[in-house]
Amino acid sequence: MTAHSRRDALRLLAGAPLIPLAASLPELWLQGCAAQTSASGAPIASASFSGMPAPVTPEAQATTSVESVLTLAYADGSRRNFRLAYRPFFVTGDRLPDGKGGTVVAGGYFDSAGNPILDPSAPAPLQFFSDCPDGMSLLQPMASSVPGVTGNPVFAVVQFEYTTRDARDAKMYGQLPSPIAVLTLDQDRSSGALRVVQYCNVDTAAVHGLWITCGASLSPWNTHLGSEEYEPDAATIAQNRTFREFSRHFFGDPDKANPYHYGHVPEVTVRADGTGTLKKHYCLGRISHEVVQVMPDQRTVLMGDDATHGGLFMFIADRPADLSSGTLYVARCAQQSSVALDQGGVFDLVWVNLGHATSDEIERMADSLKITDIVEVNASDPHDPSFRAIHFSGKPQWVRFAPGREKAAAFLETHRWAAAAGGTLGFSKMEGVALNAADRVAFLAMSYIYQSMSDGSGGIKVAPLHAGAVYQLPLFGGQADTSGRPIDSSWVPLQLSAVPGLVGKDLAAPDALGNRADAERIANPDNLKFSERLRTLFIGEDSGLHVNNFLWAYHVDSRTLQRILSCPTGAESTGLQAADDVNGFAYIMSNFQHPGDWETPLHDRVKAAVAPLIDRNFRNRRGAAVGYIEGLPQLT
Repeated sequence: MTAHSRRDALRLLAGAPLIPLAASLPELWLQGCAAQTSASGAPIASASFSGMPAPVTPEAQATTSVESVLTLAYADGSRRNFRLAYRPFFVTGDRLPDGKGGTVVAGGYFDSAGNPILDPSAPAPLQFFSDCPDGMSLLQPMASSVPGVTGNPVFAVVQFEYTTRDARDAKMYGQLPSPIAVLTLDQDRSSGALRVVQYCNVDTAAVHGLWITCGASLSPWNTHLGSEEYEPDAATIAQNRTFREFSRHFFGDPDKANPYHYGHVPEVTVRADGTGTLKKHYCLGRISHEVVQVMPDQRTVLMGDDATHGGLFMFIADRPADLSSGTLYVARCAQQSSVALDQGGVFDLVWVNLGHATSDEIERMADSLKITDIVEVNASDPHDPSFRAIHFSGKPQWVRFAPGREKAAAFLETHRWAAAAGGTLGFSKMEGVALNAADRVAFLAMSYIYQSMSDGSGGIKVAPLHAGAVYQLPLFGGQADTSGRPIDSSWVPLQLSAVPGLVGKDLAAPDALGNRADAERIANPDNLKFSERLRTLFIGEDSGLHVNNFLWAYHVDSRTLQRILSCPTGAESTGLQAADDVNGFAYIMSNFQHPGDWETPLHDRVKAAVAPLIDRNFRNRRGAAVGYIEGLPQLT
């Protein structure tokens, strides 16, 4: 596409839906789903979800509830309904088979020597375990040598973000090394039902441990791509008690952990015996990684950046299915003034090339360099023209980079370097990323639209919207970066605008339950995953505005939004994955974390009735579920 035709296309699309109309899609739809037929052999014509109401009774609010139905309509006019339900694999703290004749604590924490980390506040020795399971990947079928599987062997990888509190309710956020585990699942050949037969913790010592892992995605080459959500600031690391406690728990030494070893993308490769190997990719930028989405070329990676004064980043690998080297970019956004300011705004994108690197060379820099070798940081204006004014993590800073350390700055001090290089570092709470490959549209969750997006400090200024929105990004080839160099990808975003129907609504006053955002619309979207065969975007919430967080289904052709799952009160919807075909069966993977995480005044009207039930259901608020939505039909 020529530059002129791209501009014309974007001009037509600005402020308008990018989602295609249903009438334009029958041929594409039938290609994806023709193998699933009606009784007469007719192929699927469309799919739709019938949603569920928000729970109002304490019993329903205190558990995971699914009362939704998937309806398939066929080309012969017939219809079939499939009632959905939630099936947990386990609640963290359960003991599961370890494949060695013993058991292991699900979500349990281990130090660098492989020893369980014990909670000293417990009345008896008790291993810490997480109440925050997060990113999960159900892998495509592969060879397995795990005993005890009677149906089809299937592997999944699940990572745990943090634990909220110790046995005496003292806050523990970020103070423990994040566990990550491989599940060996037994898939029933007739029903597709899944059960855990083995749980194997992945050794993280070789990569210095994991710190605050969050969302995840399944790579096109069948590995688990995780995230370290917050990069510890090397400029203030001595004052970072949370990070020092992480170091003490993992290494036995509060000063041993190196901040430059964290804030990266971990990748887990699963072996046939149900164990996993782990490596970190240092060349995708050291940012607040939420989740990465690899495009069908197996080289282009779009990344969410869960930060205040965050940016939209893209990585293009040198080789397919190999993230060990490539080029890092940050978007420069031109806001269309006065367009959709109360709906998150509309932005045209160009891309700033931040440099090329290999993971090995950046890891060597991380091993050997300190922040004073890379950049000088001042919190007040030094009145020296050699310093550059930027905003970093919600505050103004003045930075001066060391000559000859440009590559270290780009890949280890990415937020500071990208801002100084002309990228737009003005987004707030940028979360999950998903892809509709058929229509060449990416989706991006902006959990909250406020602070750096509404005060103008990062080059963006839209009306605050605490309930957030889901954005869409059309993808094109034939692009050049801001210096005129070609971008070697056909999956480059050129515009950012909210999806019609996926914009939250703040309430001027709480409703009868206490919701501070409209409960019939999304609020604070976080996890995103797209089903190509159902043509549905699934949206999980991390909301401080809804009394219960929900999982939603948005059909891109009919543009209908339906609530399909409700999490326990105070819990966040996590672990989302839409798996269209695993030995012919389809699944929506879904976890939740921190049930009973009470927020005042949001939960004041329900807490007295719901809290005892949460305590009973989830180990006094210390357990959370890993599982999936069952009942979907075979789609192949």
